[in-house]
Amino acid sequence: MIDFVLIASGLLLLFLGGEALIKGAVALARHFGLSQLLVSAVIIGFGTSMPEMTVSVGAALKGSPEIALGNVVGSNIANILLIVGLSALIFPFVQNAQAVRRDVLAMIGASLLLCALTLYGALGFFSGLLMLSGLFVYISWCCVQDLKKPDNAETTVENVDGENHPPVPMAFMYSFVGLGLLVGGAYLLVEGAIALARDFGLSEAVIGLTIVAVGTSLPELATAVVAAMRRQSDIIVGNILGSNIFNILAILGVTAMVEPIPMTGQIASTDIWIMLAVALSFSALLWLGLRIGRPVGFGMLAAYCAYTGWLYAGSMV
Repeated sequence: MIDFVLIASGLLLLFLGGEALIKGAVALARHFGLSQLLVSAVIIGFGTSMPEMTVSVGAALKGSPEIALGNVVGSNIANILLIVGLSALIFPFVQNAQAVRRDVLAMIGASLLLCALTLYGALGFFSGLLMLSGLFVYISWCCVQDLKKPDNAETTVENVDGENHPPVPMAFMYSFVGLGLLVGGAYLLVEGAIALARDFGLSEAVIGLTIVAVGTSLPELATAVVAAMRRQSDIIVGNILGSNIFNILAILGVTAMVEPIPMTGQIASTDIWIMLAVALSFSALLWLGLRIGRPVGFGMLAAYCAYTGWLYAGSMV
């Protein structure tokens, strides 16, 4: 009963946090002349990935590296197939291809880097340092490019949702409170879900790839659903791209520097390459400026259900 209460409480906090974060982030973008895409990729995308950070580092320190690695790989797969798929069902959209190419290239680069490091058998201190260096370069690149285009920022963050934006102090409060609620909600839900899963005898790899991955991705899901209802495609796409980049470069980077992560087993041999294939497919849609409509969204959700079913079927053999 306690586990179900934790799950229900987590879902409520996630919904409230998503509303607050969207309101605060859009207001900050407007006040400081930044584009919604930059705010979504860097602030929202990175902020909503904090549950993955706490879970992965904690799992590695507790001697559960498969949960740490599976959390990141599974989250990146869920971010695209589950979250973008569901968002497309709510609000079919076409993303400006030119606007997202920087972030698409960064996500592909981060995914390829992780796949390349997999071949060395483990992520250690220097691998983590390389990842964090890549993250620093990406953030610097984002800020320099965005500040060169003030005209684009003004048109992007106009009052597209028809609301009056709060003043700067209130916007900061909304953003920080929203992030806090998202992190807290994800923690409660993950704790309850893991306890239930272990009662059914699931392996750490499957728990990390599915329950923990989806649980820690719920801030991204809550943010994307709210953005879809508000018809803000920049926030949907920026949130997912930024989160996937941060998951690899920051979360695995920090975790590897704290505790080496063995790159062995099913996750390293199979799931990381599935993650790369999913990232490349999504990148192709964005790069070509294709419409991500309900048929595409349904296909993504079907693919995620098939992937999850395959994982659980394999764990029961």
